[in-house]
Amino acid sequence: MKKLIFLLVIFTIISCGKKEADLTVTGTIKGLKKGTVYLQQLKDSSLVALDSIVINGEGAFTLQSDLEEPEVLLLMLDKNSSEDSRIAFFADKGITEINATLKDFPYKHTIKGASQQEKYTEFKNMITQFNNKNLDIIKAQLEAQVSGDTAEANAKTKEANNLLKSKYRFAINFAINNKDSEVAPYIALSEIYDTNITYLDTIYKSLPKHIASSKYGVELDKFIKQRKEEDNQ
Repeated sequence: MKKLIFLLVIFTIISCGKKEADLTVTGTIKGLKKGTVYLQQLKDSSLVALDSIVINGEGAFTLQSDLEEPEVLLLMLDKNSSEDSRIAFFADKGITEINATLKDFPYKHTIKGASQQEKYTEFKNMITQFNNKNLDIIKAQLEAQVSGDTAEANAKTKEANNLLKSKYRFAINFAINNKDSEVAPYIALSEIYDTNITYLDTIYKSLPKHIASSKYGVELDKFIKQRKEEDNQ
């Protein structure tokens, strides 16, 4: 009996001393009966699996990982086929809930979690509108080319160029207006990295110290310096 009590005490001490994961990602992929769900991180241009769970019968999942600071992670679904799909989301310490359906994965989903994710969702929703409008313009441009309407085709080309400028202008302003979030330098790196270096510099200089020293703030600083060196060659 004393030995049993001793073992229980040791187990309790070990359990209490075990550090809980910083991040928990939970949710459901409706319609998924079999497959593997991964929590992935992009590290040094390679995808690293932080956690995974095998789904067999139900689409509910819970994944966990340590997280040093807010960053974009990937929820990857391997459906035991030649295809796999990923949902990108901005993770921070705490709980993030991602719900989707197998049929529309990864295009339609809801994400509830960090404040950075709320800003990122707001940004992506607007970018989707720009992209959809661009697809409409491309369609009209092709139709004009097929019908031989050169004037209309040229007009659509001009419209597409103006739309692209508006898209970049929106992204730049969004980043500056949300300079207190890690989303700002991430947008600069992922969405408008090829814009005029002056705009990237403006975004970086607007960042408060704690964002400038974050993962994406540091990467943006390095990227700007690299661009400037290349431009001076």
